[in-house]
Amino acid sequence: MPTLSMFYGLIIFMYAKDNQKHHIPHIHVEYQENEAVFSIPDGKLLEGKLPAKKSQLVKAWIIINQEDIMANWNLAMKGCTLFKIKPLT
Repeated sequence: MPTLSMFYGLIIFMYAKDNQKHHIPHIHVEYQENEAVFSIPDGKLLEGKLPAKKSQLVKAWIIINQEDIMANWNLAMKGCTLFKIKPLT
C-alpha cells in the first residue's frame, strides 16, 4: 500500500491493481481510527467515513492534484512504482 501523501493526520494511499471492488479510479484514506475511499474524478466518498473537516481537506487535495493522482492510478493499474504527491500545507 504505497503512501501518496500525508497531511493533517491524513494518510492517503493507493493499492496496485485495485479496480475490482469500486471499478473507478480511487484513493484510500486513513485518519486515526477512520478509513474511507474517495473517487479521483469527483472526490465523492465511496466507502467509509471521515470527520467532515477532514473529508473537505481530502476533496481539496484531490481537486488540486487530480492530474498527478490519475497518473499514479495509471501506474498502480500496471503494477508500477508510484510517486509522492505534495501535501496540503
